This record gives sequence, structure tokens and C-alpha cells, in this order.
Amino acid sequence: MPFREINSKMVEATVAPGLRLFSQRGAMLAYRGEVSFTPNTAGGQGGLMSMIGRRVANEDTPLMTVEGNGTVLFGHGGHHVQVINLTGDTLCVEADRLLAFEGTLQQGTLFLGSQGGVMGMVRGQVSGQGLFTTTLTGHGAVAVMAHGGVFEIPITPQRPVHVDPQAYVAHHGDVRNKLSTALGWRDMVGRGSGEAFQLELSGSGAVYVQASEEKL
Repeated sequence: MPFREINSKMVEATVAPGLRLFSQRGAMLAYRGEVSFTPNTAGGQGGLMSMIGRRVANEDTPLMTVEGNGTVLFGHGGHHVQVINLTGDTLCVEADRLLAFEGTLQQGTLFLGSQGGVMGMVRGQVSGQGLFTTTLTGHGAVAVMAHGGVFEIPITPQRPVHVDPQAYVAHHGDVRNKLSTALGWRDMVGRGSGEAFQLELSGSGAVYVQASEEKL
């Protein structure tokens, strides 16, 4: 695994010949060895059309390609960092939460409207995540960012999980998501908890939740 957690807000990545990493621009804190950092302008987030779609929606996050032979320290904005290891499944995560990931993972873009139709689009707007989300598929490691640390909650067919959309960070596995409402008479009279919308995740996998409702 190329990522080693230094503390809750920094990871060290090992870069070797033939091993390519991607990171968010500006996330490099320090490095040792012969390492190069190149702006990634090839539209790696799901091809040219997906890149155009994201930029039209102002949801594109620029990346750097990291290559060479050495070690690199990554961190960004003092956010907490969580390393997630994928073993052939797919991680769905917002592009601005990606700190760094292995080049062995296949990148893509998922339009939220395709998961739940109009409600999928509503989920993106309510959660502040926009209409698109990034997917990473295959075998490799991903370092994601969050506020206040991350907690992993298993999802099973018998036990779906409901998450505050603002606390959602990412999920992986064979998981379906939809936005549900918890609107009752208390909300109508202004005495509700404020959790009128919930993100319901069902299937088999896991969801990562941050200890805050603050956006990055």
C-alpha cells in the first residue's frame, strides 16, 4: 500500500518507478527523492465529455500526476484524512474530498440523476455535493478528506443506513442511494430537528461519515 498515515491530517505516499499517483493540486506538503508533479489536463475524471459536464456545473477539481522515486507528504487545509483500500469494488466520493489515490484505479463520473432520477438530482443540491460524483474502481488505495474524522458504517441488505447528507463523505460496494424525507408535523410548526432530508443507503458495502455537517 503506497499510503501511510503519519497522523490524522497527513499521509505519506511511496512513489516508485512505474507507480503513478494522482493528488489534488496544492496537497503536496514535502517530498524526498526524485519526484515530479504534472498538472493532469487529460480529463481523467471520466473522459472528455464527463470533464466538460463537470466544468459546466463548476464541479471539476484539478489533479496532479505524481511520478518518480521517493516519498511525498500529502495534506490539505488541515482536514482529517482517511485511507480507504479498494479490492475490486467502486468508491463514490466527491472530487473535492480526494486528497490522493493510486493510478491503478479507474476514474469515472456518475451523474446523480441516474441514481433515483429527479430525487438523485435533489440529493446533490440539498447535500451541496452538486449533480456529479467521482467514482474510483479497481484495486488500490484512496486518501479522502473530512471534517472532524471519519467513521465507517457497514451496509447490509438487512440493515440499510440513513445518513445526514451534510455528513456523508463516500461509500463503496454494491450500494444504492436515495434521498428520503422525514417531514412531519413538528417540522411544519418549526419544532423539528432540522434533519428533514436523509440519505438512505442500501445493499452491501460501507458508508463513510464525517463528525461534522460542515462542507470542505
